[in-house]
Amino acid sequence: MSEDLPQSLPWSRIEVAVNPDHTDPAGRAALHELRAVGLKARDVRVHRVFFLQGTNDPAPLLELLVDPVSETGRAGEPVPGTGRAVSVCKRPGVMDPSEASILRALRSRGVTAERAVTGRTYWIDADADDAALLDAVGRCLANEVIEEMGAGPVPSPRDLPHGHGSDMIPEVPLIGLSDDELRAISKRYVLALNAGEMRNVREHFATLERTPRLGELETIAQTWSEHCKHKTLTSPIEYVEEGRTEAIGNLLKETVFGATTKLDKDWCVSVFKDNAGIVRFDDEHDICFKVETHNHPSAIEPYGGAGTGIGGVIRDILGTGLAARPVANTDVFCFGDLDTKKVPKGALHPLRVMKGVVAGVRDYGNRMGIPTVNGAVCFDERYTGNPIVYCGTVGILPRGRSEKAAQPGDRILAVGGRTGRDGVHGATFSSETLHDESDEVSGGAVQIGNPIEEKRVLDSLLRASERDLFTAVTDCGAGGFSSAVGEMAEHCGADVQLDQAPLKYAGLNPVEIWISEAQERMVLSVPPKHESEILALFAAEDVEATVIGTFTDTGQLVVRHGDQTIVDLSMEFLHNGLPKTPRRAEWTQPAVEPEAPASDDLAAELERVLRHGDVCSKEWIVRQYDHEVQAGSAIKPLVGPEGRGPGDASIVAPVLGSHRGAVIANGITPRYGDLDPYNMAMCAVDEAIRNAVAVGADPENIAILDNFSWGDCNNPEVLGAMVRAARGCHDAALLFSAPFISGKDSLNNEFHGEHGRIRIPHTLLISALGQIDDVTTAVTSDLKRAGSKLVLVGETFCEMGGALYGGGKGKTPAVRESAPAVMRAVASAIRSGAVLSCHDLSDGGLAAAAAEMAIAGNFGVRIDPSAIPVGEEMGRLDHRLFSESATRFLLEVEDVPQLDVPHAVIGEVTEDGTIDFGDALQLSLESARSAFFHWEDTLR
Repeated sequence: MSEDLPQSLPWSRIEVAVNPDHTDPAGRAALHELRAVGLKARDVRVHRVFFLQGTNDPAPLLELLVDPVSETGRAGEPVPGTGRAVSVCKRPGVMDPSEASILRALRSRGVTAERAVTGRTYWIDADADDAALLDAVGRCLANEVIEEMGAGPVPSPRDLPHGHGSDMIPEVPLIGLSDDELRAISKRYVLALNAGEMRNVREHFATLERTPRLGELETIAQTWSEHCKHKTLTSPIEYVEEGRTEAIGNLLKETVFGATTKLDKDWCVSVFKDNAGIVRFDDEHDICFKVETHNHPSAIEPYGGAGTGIGGVIRDILGTGLAARPVANTDVFCFGDLDTKKVPKGALHPLRVMKGVVAGVRDYGNRMGIPTVNGAVCFDERYTGNPIVYCGTVGILPRGRSEKAAQPGDRILAVGGRTGRDGVHGATFSSETLHDESDEVSGGAVQIGNPIEEKRVLDSLLRASERDLFTAVTDCGAGGFSSAVGEMAEHCGADVQLDQAPLKYAGLNPVEIWISEAQERMVLSVPPKHESEILALFAAEDVEATVIGTFTDTGQLVVRHGDQTIVDLSMEFLHNGLPKTPRRAEWTQPAVEPEAPASDDLAAELERVLRHGDVCSKEWIVRQYDHEVQAGSAIKPLVGPEGRGPGDASIVAPVLGSHRGAVIANGITPRYGDLDPYNMAMCAVDEAIRNAVAVGADPENIAILDNFSWGDCNNPEVLGAMVRAARGCHDAALLFSAPFISGKDSLNNEFHGEHGRIRIPHTLLISALGQIDDVTTAVTSDLKRAGSKLVLVGETFCEMGGALYGGGKGKTPAVRESAPAVMRAVASAIRSGAVLSCHDLSDGGLAAAAAEMAIAGNFGVRIDPSAIPVGEEMGRLDHRLFSESATRFLLEVEDVPQLDVPHAVIGEVTEDGTIDFGDALQLSLESARSAFFHWEDTLR
């Protein structure tokens, strides 16, 4: 366990409370949360508490923090409250983003302090004892992974933690150990290496005739982690499907990357080798896109996990080429059932996870000044305990700035945040499954971000790029310095002096400094001739920048702390020594279950579909995001005259003054995964491209990204499903001529608890980056005028498997060879100006799509189900209305354009406020809106 260092300086206390005669917004929100978990509280007031170390003059901070009209502030003692008090404050060593802002504000007033710590006291008026209050606060207002609670007002801060053990780095003998003993060492040090990998490490050091140091094992573990090396996708697989066995040498190269290689698009600039994929945008710019997951941290601490997820992918863009400028964010979330009453021990309730994740992405993206413009939310009870959090960022960079390489002699420059214990073992933690005690062992793996710090890093880094002051840059993400420096120095070598790295606090041992994933850090390769200039540039922006070593030509990674050697590894072994672990995969196609009987109330079924979490309005989320900042958002996340309708994709114009736009869309269809992962992947690609085309993207210039979130692939059936999905990705990319330019996999997404194993659904996110010549020609999904015609493009099949209607039984939707022609026909119609509005058909089929267009535009629709173009005999009206067949669009037009693919005029736009499918289904627009917006009052 951690030790405490002596405390050398006293603390000054400041407490701020809203006056009793004023409403306390934070208190009202806390009251709502406490009542939701069953505490019968009458009132809650929240006091903000601040501690300063190293100054006896808190008056300037009081002036900064207290609103003299509505608040009371005191220095030196708590503000009295009513009821019983519960205190919440960060655990020692956990990042407190407020600290830097407080210290900076004090310096501007001539006051110097060593540290600042914040906390809050909840004064709760309720008939409950301290134990009940602590339990209720812990369930909804605090997270014991990163925070401490206690009865009474917030106490003075405890001393900061010392590191794990002394500064002397131990050696770890491996010679003569059995596989079980090697696995035990891996588990003890959270290396997440299997017995075969540990054997390779043992044999390597045997050839060197020495014992590995712990720092070397940690470096190897970070570099060889599933997060960094994608071991499962690149290992040999014996694949068995329906009794046939075949050998797969490298699943990634043979499927996702293989499709891109076969397509060989000349507009692909950099694929699968930098922090993000890069494609051509215009004559002067390239554009890049990256999507990452932050699943396990978000399960343990939703706010911090999601915030650092979006912060990390923003840094991926900053570390692409010679620093791209972020222009848009996107996010896709998968949560458990919000109404569940059964939450496994050690897991957080899905509602709390969702609110924390949304808030984390909101606060980080908004404070960075990057618009969040696109996303989706999916629900399934199997995401309880292991939510899926995808965060993505699009960036732009000048043509010719995509190549980078550290040069021998260049300085290793660490820029941005300081290093602390937060984030230790983050990469290896993310490579393992969660269990009911994960929150007890993962505190170091959870990070808390500081977007203000990252914004300063962003601004100053882009200025340094403009001056051409560095030769390479990468983010300090998974594995911390060990991965960032290790990757940059792969083809040369590096000599690192670790005691030069700035620390958040004393007491970290050298290995913790080396592998910490503390946030807001970048690593640059700087030629000696530019060292003084770049240091002065960062200093002028109040961004800490420190030389921590030199890139060499030795082919060795050498890390020292003072006179002690922490790491001395060959780059060849570090990057190429990972053994390939043979795996077995099996897939048996499940039998198709007969479709459920037709409902006798299709209007009620449509209402149910519109209320479903996958379909209903996400306005309460979208409105928390700033999607206008940077002034480039051409098509917003919400559309229509009221700005409340669901859009298909978003468009940003990243070069101000130019009408050329980047189209951002996504496809995700986890409900199909259990039935057929191949069709799930095909449909996800189809949906992503379909969404982009629906707003006007050119289908001949769309790049895609894959993000697999899967269970434990040591299970042959789970890995078999991934093989099927990867092959679906390959075939879809070739069919649509859409290359993959980047991707990421997140495995072991399972929660092991007292009641067994919860495995997430097979989940594949496909993100699309399209382009449009003129953003003013784009269309949206909201209906525009009464009397216009409704044209359905594409064929409908009896494909109800995984559908929201009818229990999801039957065949899964399939993507057919005609799909690219349908995409081209719709894109051509939009370019011609004939299309007033366009919406793709996805969750809930035609019935849901027509209702969404009506809700968005505030018009009614009249549709003849018999006119729907079908690709097979379909005797049931409910199948025509709710089938989720792929590659279909509903267009609103005045005159039907030339369309050389299956299509039909199926109805018209009306003013009578009814969604009318004749005798089959009639639903008032008012009822449809009530169902679609049902979350808006309860979740805001």
